[in-house]
Parts: sequence; structure tokens; C-alpha cells
Amino acid sequence: MLLPIRRALLSVWDKTGLLPLARCLVAHGVELYSTGGTRAALEADGLPVLDVGALHGRPEAFGGRMKTLSYEIAAGILFDRRRDAEEAAALGIGPIDLVAVNLYPFEAYRDRGLPLPELVEYIDIGGPTLLRAAAKNFNSVVTLADPTDYAALIAELNENNGCSSLSTRRRLMGRAYATTARYDAAISDHLAAEAGAPTRTLRFGPAQPLRYGENPHQPAQVFPGLGPSPLDGVLGGKALSYNNLLDVEAALGAIAGQGPGVAVAVVKHGNPCGLALAPTAAEALELAWQGDPVSAFGSVISFSTPLEAADLAPLHLDDKSRRRFVEVLVAPAFSAEAVALCAHHKALRLVTARADEQSARPDHRIVMGLLLEQARDLAIADGYRHEAGPAQILDEALAAFALRAVRSVKSNAIVLARRLDADRLQLVGMGAGQPNRVTAAALALARAQENLGPGALGPVYAASDAFLPFRDTLDRLADAGVGLLLQPGGSIRDAEVAAAANERGVTLVLTGIRHFRH
Repeated sequence: MLLPIRRALLSVWDKTGLLPLARCLVAHGVELYSTGGTRAALEADGLPVLDVGALHGRPEAFGGRMKTLSYEIAAGILFDRRRDAEEAAALGIGPIDLVAVNLYPFEAYRDRGLPLPELVEYIDIGGPTLLRAAAKNFNSVVTLADPTDYAALIAELNENNGCSSLSTRRRLMGRAYATTARYDAAISDHLAAEAGAPTRTLRFGPAQPLRYGENPHQPAQVFPGLGPSPLDGVLGGKALSYNNLLDVEAALGAIAGQGPGVAVAVVKHGNPCGLALAPTAAEALELAWQGDPVSAFGSVISFSTPLEAADLAPLHLDDKSRRRFVEVLVAPAFSAEAVALCAHHKALRLVTARADEQSARPDHRIVMGLLLEQARDLAIADGYRHEAGPAQILDEALAAFALRAVRSVKSNAIVLARRLDADRLQLVGMGAGQPNRVTAAALALARAQENLGPGALGPVYAASDAFLPFRDTLDRLADAGVGLLLQPGGSIRDAEVAAAANERGVTLVLTGIRHFRH
């Protein structure tokens, strides 16, 4: 059902898109009413606008706390146009057909650390009231809670001679209630946290279907909403899958904090099978790929730097006979030339995302209906203790690289890393997700020996995600020629492990920080 808009109330904090919307409304003969800064912006553009006080006969009061809360405005929005028209006319109530309101930015000021007495000034009262009233009467009123909805409405009004459709009003109704729900949840959760009893009220956006879940027989969908989403930055290729999203998160975590230089991680089934640091993206990509060329097939690859076409040369994307198959590339940005090159690989997804944005958010999981929340594991030992074995000067950059690698690998985990030269570090072996650490060490050694050749490990560093409960893992590494092992320590058998290090000539370094990843 098409309805004309004759009177609109505009009161917005975020003035993005305000003027094009107002110009469109005026062009269709709509009478504008507004408040404070919004009215000033409209007047500065030469648009005819009346103060909302003209609707209720009272001025703004109490430093702006009272502007739009009034019987006359609420009634003009809420009355049923068919059932209540005569009563509204008898009361002198004129209809308000469009409400455009966005709310005081409570979350932005909360994140600035404002104390509560100041922060309460950014709790919007009139705005949510207007939005909820307009949304309730969606049969007759257009509700605009988000500037991103303006353009579509402008197009509809221009197409329909200033009239809005019922389907649009119904869609915008849902948008308005989602806005006020998120807003109230942010306030409620902050107040609960300040009171020492944290709550988490989660609100997610509309479901987006996925091709399937982890397996084809599992229907799946995704609900965005806890911060910047990789779904918003897909530049090419097929839609992201359930498994792709899991691997994108793991790939961002693997490069977090790595540097200086360009970090590249090659991730398969949630684990970095390849990881490298080098002066250029192309060099780091090649070194990371060499970490496990077999597992790299069908992988997700993350980069710490924006990408140019030349950075992707190791993938041979423009040569089908030599092309290395990759599911997803993740980087802060892609040049137009890089996007065009990737188009040769029709299924390749490009995702713009930054590891630092991912790391800044808490880690959430839902388990048996329970929300688990923890800070992300970003800590790396800021000091190392030589516990046993030959004393040597520790390559702290290589040690940090190995520890960041092992914290990204599912437990039980062992990684082997080496330095190629002053600017290049490489993961050469990884054992992940094993029920015991000896098996993880065996897998890491097998991969390293396949990469480097039997007996050719050279000066690699081994890192363990957790303490060694027995000496068997150290013995397994020593048998293969590993000369230095990083582990947190803390086992009741630390002395036994240290004695084994002295016996086998392995430098044992304690970090004091565990890196379980389940």
C-alpha cells in the first residue's frame, strides 16, 4: 500500500546523508520539523524547516534533555490513521508520516572511558521513544534509524511521487527495533559491568545462508554482529563457507603481532601449516608455502600487509598449468591489479581484514548453550630463563616467532622454526591437536625432515605450547638433532626434564607462559 509523506520529523546525531534525504522530501512537498543541530544543518542548506516546538508549543529545555518528548509529537506518530482520524482532528493532532532519528553515540563515549556522571548525558531518551513509536505504527509511518537506509527510500519516493510502500515501512520497522535493542543492550551491559556483575546481551544481524556447515549434510547460516566481519570485505570469488570463516579467523591469529617484516600464514583446518616473516610479501608467501606444500593445497592464506599483484607471483594465478590452488586470501587491502589477477582463479575468495582488529576483540565460543568469553592469547614471554643444557645467546626474535606460531596451533602442539638470514624466519615443522606431546613432536619432526632433508635440521628452535610432563618429548627432539627447546615449565617433573636436557645437550629455555588452544 502506497502512502504519501506530508510531514516529517528529522532529529539526527549522525548527519550522514541528511541533506539529500531532506532535499528529496522537500521536493515532494513534505513539511519538515527538526531540532537543534539538525535544524541548523537544514537551514544552512537553504531548506525550509520548522522547529519541533511548533508541534507542541514549548521550547527545548534542561540543556537539550527535553526536545521531542511530548503528547503532541507522540500522538502525531502513533494514532491509527483509519480508526483514530476523527479523534486526532478533535484533539488538534496532525499526523507525522516520517521519523528520521539516530541516537546519541553512547558506545563511542563509553569506549572513551567517560565516567558515568558524564556518560549518562549520551543516553538517548527521546530518540528511542520516537523510533519505537514510529515503528509500531509502520502501517502509516516511515521509520529511519540508520543513514544507510536513506538512499533506498529516496529512490522509492522519487519513483512513487513521494509515496512509501508498505513493504519498505515493514522492513524499516524491523531495523528500528533492532537499533533500539542493541542500544539498550549496550547501556545495560556497561552498567552491569560497572556494578561488578557483567552481563552479555548479544544481538546479531540478519542470518546469511552458507552453502552448508562443516559437512554437506549440515545446514548452516551466519549471523553478523560482534564487530567488523570478514563477510563485509569479500572482493571476489565464491561466497565464504562455514569452514572458510573458521580458517580466516585462524589465519588472522597466526600473523597477529609478527614482525618486523611481512608475515604470511598458510592455514589448513584451523592450523598454520606454513608461516614466515620476510621483507616482502612475495618472499614470505613462498617461504610459508614451503613449510608444508602438500597441506597448503586448498588453504587460506593471510598477509599482514596490503597486496599488489606482484606479491602473489608465487601462486601463479595467471597460469592454470602451474597454479597453486588456494581457497581464500586475506589481507588488509588488495590493489585493483591484484583483484584482476585473482579473477583468473574463479573460485578464489579475497577478504579484506586486519589481524589487529581481530586481536582487539574478545574470543567467544558458545558451548552447550553457554557463552564462553576470554581475552585473546596475545602474551609472549618478555623474558627467558636458561634452565638447562648448553648456554647460548638466544635469538629472541626467532624465539618470539616460534612462540607466536605455537600459540596459533591447536594443542597439544610442537613447532619447529628457523632463521634463514637477518630478515627471514620460517616455520619448518608443526604437530597439532594431538592427545600427547610426543606424537606432536614426531609430526613436527617428520614435516621438518621432509622439508629440509634427513639429518639436515640445522639450528632450529622447537617450541611447546605447554610444559613437558615427562622427558620423552625432549628425547624425541634431541634424537632428531634439535638443539634448543622453548617451553613454559611448571611441571612437577621440571627437574627430570632439565636433567634430560643436560644429558642430551639440548638448551632448555623456560618462558613461564602456556599457550593452550583447544
